[in-house]
Amino acid sequence: MTAHGGYGTHGGAGTPAEQGEREEREGRAREQERCAEDSAHALHEGILRRQGARESAARTYARALPIVPVRARGLTIEGADGRRYLDCLSGAGTLALGHNHPVVLEAVRKVLDSGAPLHALDLATPVKDAFVTELFRTLPAGLAARARVQFCGPAGTDAVEAAFKLVRAATGRTGIMAFTGAYHGMTDAALAASGHAQDVRVTRLPYPQDYRCPFGVGGPLGAELAARWTESLLDDPKSGVPLPAGLILEPVQGEGGVIPAPDAWTRRVRRLTEDRSVPLIADEVQTGVGRTGAFWAVDHSGITPDVMVLSKAIGGSLPLAVVVYRDDLDVWAPGAHAGTFRGNQLAMAAGTATLAYVRENRLAEHAADLGARMLRRLGELRERYACVGDVRGRGLMLGLELVDPEAETETEPETAYGAGTGAGSGAAPLAAPGRRPPPAAPALAAAVQRECLRRGLIVELGGRHGSVVRLLPPLTLTDEQSTAVLDRLADAVEAVEAVAGRRPARVGERSGPPGQGRRAAGPVRGAGGAE
Repeated sequence: MTAHGGYGTHGGAGTPAEQGEREEREGRAREQERCAEDSAHALHEGILRRQGARESAARTYARALPIVPVRARGLTIEGADGRRYLDCLSGAGTLALGHNHPVVLEAVRKVLDSGAPLHALDLATPVKDAFVTELFRTLPAGLAARARVQFCGPAGTDAVEAAFKLVRAATGRTGIMAFTGAYHGMTDAALAASGHAQDVRVTRLPYPQDYRCPFGVGGPLGAELAARWTESLLDDPKSGVPLPAGLILEPVQGEGGVIPAPDAWTRRVRRLTEDRSVPLIADEVQTGVGRTGAFWAVDHSGITPDVMVLSKAIGGSLPLAVVVYRDDLDVWAPGAHAGTFRGNQLAMAAGTATLAYVRENRLAEHAADLGARMLRRLGELRERYACVGDVRGRGLMLGLELVDPEAETETEPETAYGAGTGAGSGAAPLAAPGRRPPPAAPALAAAVQRECLRRGLIVELGGRHGSVVRLLPPLTLTDEQSTAVLDRLADAVEAVEAVAGRRPARVGERSGPPGQGRRAAGPVRGAGGAE
């Protein structure tokens, strides 16, 4: 009461009646919010339940990421349950500009509003002409001047199939060479060239890597040995491998575990194939359009491939795939390769807008700079947590490999990689013996992915045994957003380490097998290397 015995209305709770009305309104608002949350949860669970009952058992991402996206913009996805996520999967690298970028939406609306045909098979249209013009503007100079383009079915694997048909027709040969750890798609020939193929019909070559080098040495020496192996197979008349129709190469292996090819090795492979008239096919389905810090990943090494396989980001988030190749390979007869949906006008319009935006706004350079900073931050996780065995990547194509640091590992033999180490040779080993890296830990990687999702971060798994946590954020990622992404990832790794009952490794130390002491932390893995 006031000094005059009445109930004040200024700065107080109001009259009992007013207070009661306010509490009633607040109660109704809370009840409405609870009903909305219950409704959103029911929608979310219902859609997931029906998906599980009706869709193929072959579905993949939906198993590890039980979310129901209903809205998306840029880096952010909102689920049917109201939760928001930072999307570092980006449609497996398809969304160079993130979700629903204004320039992409504008380009699509322009075609829709114009009355232009949405489906045109392989007929010439203004939309297609603009797309090809912009695409050729971005190609490596040595290819752009004499390029031809074949529109394929809408997926990258369709373009790989077309590339294999092309080089076989052009060379009259049949064999294909590919690399261990590769991923080129899920159709027949593309799958046969991938690392997980069961029916081996393609010659496998060693792909250089530092952390799990197939020769146990890594670095420039490991890359040199890989190149020598390739050269030997090509030149040895007793290798059992005829000269192939083509050799297919990923400049950065994505599904293989985010492994950048050393630039010097890539140039060496280009020389080996060029000198022997073997067409070199660069699979840039995921690495293209600025993802690795150059417009095309082959630009890092400066090579000009004979054939480029392109998809994902070139469609601006819509289905589109093409093969670009040197004009002298264009020996196909009319109709030798076709596809009903090779004339997707909306994808071409969205792709033109995306290619131009990435080029004009120098997003490849942005990806290189920001990716390098993020890689350094990921390196801090490797220093701190024993379960992080390696971090690597290029541009905004990043990964960290989860390992079991407590597992027993073997020491490399002293002379396993010696040059001329036969009796009386007197030659020193090519590399000092060392410990093999700990085994991959797919269960830990899956646990990190789950913990990331709990914190509102979407990441992908890849690599051998699915032990590599992959980051593929849009090229429009800001510094502030990258900090949020890495903070959530670091929290997830810490939570997994805590559950596993391991203490963080001290800075400058790495957990080794019991009784074997500790090994010094290795460098953050990028690409490059000496000639």
